[in-house]
Amino acid sequence: MAFQKAVKGTALIGGGAIATVFGLSQFSQYRNKHGAFVHVQAAEAATVPIKNHFPTREQQILALQTTSEFDVLIIGGGATGCGCALDAVTRGLKTALLERDDFSSGTSSRSTKLIHGGVRYLQKAIMKLDFEQYKLVKEALEERANLLEIAPHLSAPLPIMLPVYKWWQLPYYWFGIKLYDIVAGSQCLKSSYVLSKSRALELFPMLRKDELVGAIVYYDGQHNDARMNLAIALTAARYGAATANYAEVLHLLKTTEPASGKERVCGVRCRDVLTGQEFDVKAKCVINATGPFTDSVRKMDDQEVPNICQPSAGVHIVMPGYYSPDNMGLLDPATSDGRVIFFLPWEKMTIAGTTDSPTDVTSHPKPTEEDINFILNEVRNYLSVDVEVRRGDVLAAWSGIRPLVTDPNSKDTQSISRNHVVTISDSGLVTIAGGKWTTYRAMAQDTIDAAIQAHGLKAGSSKTIGLQLQGAEDWSPTLYIRLVQDYGLEREVAQHLASTYGDKAFEVAKIAQVTGKRWPVVGKRLVSEFPYIEAEVVYGVKEYARTAVDMISRRTRLAFLNVQAAEEALPRIVDIMGKELNWSEQKKKEELEAAKKFLYYEMGYKVKSDQLADSSEISLVPSDIERYKKRFHMFDKDKKGFITILDVQRVLESINVQIAENTLHDILNEVDLNKNGQVELNEFLQLMSAIQKGHVSGSRLAVLMKTAEENLRQRAVIPVDRSGGGL
Repeated sequence: MAFQKAVKGTALIGGGAIATVFGLSQFSQYRNKHGAFVHVQAAEAATVPIKNHFPTREQQILALQTTSEFDVLIIGGGATGCGCALDAVTRGLKTALLERDDFSSGTSSRSTKLIHGGVRYLQKAIMKLDFEQYKLVKEALEERANLLEIAPHLSAPLPIMLPVYKWWQLPYYWFGIKLYDIVAGSQCLKSSYVLSKSRALELFPMLRKDELVGAIVYYDGQHNDARMNLAIALTAARYGAATANYAEVLHLLKTTEPASGKERVCGVRCRDVLTGQEFDVKAKCVINATGPFTDSVRKMDDQEVPNICQPSAGVHIVMPGYYSPDNMGLLDPATSDGRVIFFLPWEKMTIAGTTDSPTDVTSHPKPTEEDINFILNEVRNYLSVDVEVRRGDVLAAWSGIRPLVTDPNSKDTQSISRNHVVTISDSGLVTIAGGKWTTYRAMAQDTIDAAIQAHGLKAGSSKTIGLQLQGAEDWSPTLYIRLVQDYGLEREVAQHLASTYGDKAFEVAKIAQVTGKRWPVVGKRLVSEFPYIEAEVVYGVKEYARTAVDMISRRTRLAFLNVQAAEEALPRIVDIMGKELNWSEQKKKEELEAAKKFLYYEMGYKVKSDQLADSSEISLVPSDIERYKKRFHMFDKDKKGFITILDVQRVLESINVQIAENTLHDILNEVDLNKNGQVELNEFLQLMSAIQKGHVSGSRLAVLMKTAEENLRQRAVIPVDRSGGGL
């Protein structure tokens, strides 16, 4: 009761202050306006014709080559670029989009997976009386509501807990979170609420109990970012946009205006990365939506233009699902260095991040051990001492480059803008930069508005508010039940297909292979512990996937969930894609190696495997060393000092266990540090030492050898009369 009175008092005082700064009219205007907003705009958008299916990539390339001139040409296939394409084409503009890699291959697939307004931005708006920050939060909350509505299969509200360890922080945080609800207005997902200590621990049992006062829970959105980006691209294609991945812009085309003598951008020279063919694409307006690569395209236009992009690297890690509740996230509002860390359930795993540090622009950002350990240390601060946070439990890690920008139109060009910036060069190149994932649609709308005005294009207002994305039209929360009943899919697989493809899940189910089992009837999994099935690879090719990396990272999310599982699935994925795309054996080998390299450097496999190599100092007590030596020598019967696949096979046969030879090769290769095809005693002791330290977990070789030892020991003590007798 004392706390509730304190909170109410704080709310009354703070509420008056905020009303003075921003004006209560801002809130009421937002609430009144947005309610009718979505339905009116969606009804208007529905009049725009849409095809039942999107064209093939070959048809898209042909359209790019044969169209005499587009109204709008967008460079960049991330969330913003695809958003621009969808906004332009639904206004009736002849639209093209070129992406040199895959859709969402950069920052847009490497986010925190949140659709949010930004609690910390609101805090800064209040503390600094910064109206620009307030507008950023307000716009993001509007866009959050829209995104949850237009792609409900790919997104959902997520409760996020803010644990409080000091009494005075409860009213402080409560006020801030309540203000977040107020700014959202009628689009508030669910009202935030306060929890007692006992209730907080009931909902988040992994939480640190010591000094916990209570907690506050608020709601934001969560989504499958790469699939959301792809849904935007596919929707644009269905409306008629000529979109192509693996189409690299080599340079801009320019023409001289007869009247003024000025050079104007009139298109691009591009190259089909898959075939090497080069061709020109002409357009009245060219839009630069390349995220971290903003300045490289601007310099194609003008070599002297100053850089505006201030790239910042954000690292995330994925841990097993048992680290967090199934439906409750955690926010650390003040880390040891002042940053914010989210700890969230995602795809039945737990995602933690992000860091924020300056970086160079690269197409292949890599997570560092320093950043991974920073996140782990922050996680340890909030989890119970009963939960051992182990380095070996990091299943995947990645780095994304956030393209912060300085506004070239601002007097203070050194100040970084947290909002997006639209600029138009003297030659007519339109650049959209900055912003955040949540506001991609608003960014696209502002960009196309600016392009229409600058280039005199004939088009109406934006029609993307309430415009449903690919898969959303006939989706419902119970759609997966029809998949189970009609096709005989496992429940987990059906739920996954429904939440990934929406109403297009039936198209995937139709091509799913018969398993030959009583249940499930169809749907062969790529790996046993994840619900991805082989039919998704076939369908992924239709969705413009052209490399194995596309498949493991952006059509499925295996690479982001577990790098070892992704590597295990790769041979089958490459085989299926090879059949669909007519790959030669050499091409299949190249794809396999490229995908393994991607996992190794960009998805944390290297830093994961380095944990074993870096644990060269064996810190085992003598009794443990003797125990592990005995286990090792059960396999190394000949006292060679190493074990091979043949040694392991021999022991497994003696206990009637069969494992495929290629699987055994992979198991030994995880531990074989010098890659000589065998595991030496010292390597095995290093493995067991690293496991004890928590640097390595889930080693298949360690589990296999322990299980074999236990089976052999049990057999050794079974008396003859209990074993069935003998001669």
